[in-house]
Amino acid sequence: DNGSGSAAILEVAEQMYRTKTRNNVRFAWWGAEESGLVGSTYYVDNLPVENQAEIAQYLNFDMIGSPNHVFFIYDGDDSDGVGAGPGPEGSAEIERTFEEYYEMIGEPYKGTDFSGRSDYGPFIAVGIPSGGLFTGAEGIKTVEEVALWGGTAGDQYDPCYHLACDTYDNINLHAFDVNTDAVAYAV
Repeated sequence: DNGSGSAAILEVAEQMYRTKTRNNVRFAWWGAEESGLVGSTYYVDNLPVENQAEIAQYLNFDMIGSPNHVFFIYDGDDSDGVGAGPGPEGSAEIERTFEEYYEMIGEPYKGTDFSGRSDYGPFIAVGIPSGGLFTGAEGIKTVEEVALWGGTAGDQYDPCYHLACDTYDNINLHAFDVNTDAVAYAV
């Protein structure tokens, strides 16, 4: 499930080890997302309001190497007009950063709704701008998506989602590589 995102942010953190940044960058891995966003909720709930206001943005990378992938970007500005609506003010800029990256490398992308099913949920709930990438889970890939990214129409984006076969061998290395570079670009 979230091993690809965890590996990508670890790689970016290692590469940034000696990088001087204008702003502080915090890398975090949350526990118990599948049990109700336990780790990220605990973190946000125990962060004083003044510290919440100091967080410029939260980037979420749950599943970014699904085998039957689509390059989804969380829809920060609700330009797709589907589901939960826009993220907090500043989320649209995060979405544009990822769009800019994909356009720069010539990779098509598609919006995905802030459905509340990943660790961005607690951050959005307190008004922290959020965004990120996702390559799909139990959703079914369409013929139109196959025309853009290849793969198999009518199959799940990740047929091993929450199953024992969800191992390193289940990762689409092209999607993972592209998205790891996108993570680094945004950070």
